Amino acid sequence: MRKCSLDSMNLVFAEIAKAASLYLPVDGKDGKTAYTKWEDGLTWSNSLNTVRGPKDFFFPQTENLVEFKTSGKNIEIIDTRSASEDFVVFGVRACDVKSFDVLDRVFLKEPTDSYYASRRAHGILIAAACTRPTETCFCQTFGIDAASPAGDISIWKTETEVFWQSNTEKGAALLEKLSALTEECSTEAVDAQKEKIAATMKKLPLADLSTDAFGAGKTKQYFDAPEWKELSESCLGCGTCTFVCPTCQCYDIKDFNTGNGVIRFRCWDSCMYSDFTKMSAGQPRLTQTERFRQRFMHKLVYFPENNDGMFSCVGCGRCLAKCPISMNIVKVMKTIGGKENA
Repeated sequence: MRKCSLDSMNLVFAEIAKAASLYLPVDGKDGKTAYTKWEDGLTWSNSLNTVRGPKDFFFPQTENLVEFKTSGKNIEIIDTRSASEDFVVFGVRACDVKSFDVLDRVFLKEPTDSYYASRRAHGILIAAACTRPTETCFCQTFGIDAASPAGDISIWKTETEVFWQSNTEKGAALLEKLSALTEECSTEAVDAQKEKIAATMKKLPLADLSTDAFGAGKTKQYFDAPEWKELSESCLGCGTCTFVCPTCQCYDIKDFNTGNGVIRFRCWDSCMYSDFTKMSAGQPRLTQTERFRQRFMHKLVYFPENNDGMFSCVGCGRCLAKCPISMNIVKVMKTIGGKENA
């Protein structure tokens, strides 16, 4: 383990930025925290989480896939991809790091999504322990330790110092480049912080939320549950929950006519929309209740059914904070799961 002074972080950021584009959580003028490309003078935010997770760097909200140029009856197919840049995403929380286990199972499974795979190969995640988890956090429900984030490098921040630990070859190579700005140290301060975080997590309102009632094999039990209708009645179908979720991976592919050709692109989509996955026969889920059920059944039943029991929620709490009618996965778990989550 290595450490540096908190006052020297601007020098650390500058050193990282020499070899790769660096993005870190920065507070905006609107009071919201977002990942921003580092430049001298930017300050690392103390906020718990960014409005949206680091998923955007690997699976952008919109991206061009291919371009077609037409000339008479001839069609030229143009690969619009450029070589992926090396980049570092700094300050990622443990829940967001875990989200990549979910996304990798979707995009790196055969046939591999080459766009996503290229960014994963060129990206480095520096994960930060959560010193101030909030009442909307429930990552521990999904077995995530906020005090010991994974990632290529893990860091812990105290009032005066930042502690560094590499977890992968990519992380070790980057930390080696910072050797002149860091020094070897004991784990005493980190161990103390881990204990403090663990104690805080046990006091959170959702500390006892359990997944025991959910998982593989529960489709028949919950699919026709009468509670879905009541839960979905107030849902606006706005899709906010899906757009702030670090694990949602649905997208649509569209063609745009430029006048002298066509650009094919993909963009995020939401299972909460009435035109989601429209087929020749129309929308397969005709009611908001069906669409609402799909979202939460996928998170809690369908995904673990097909992915060795892994849930596709990481308990980041963004949907709790952002839903305009305060409907979220926690309420669904407590209602549908019954006494086990009461």
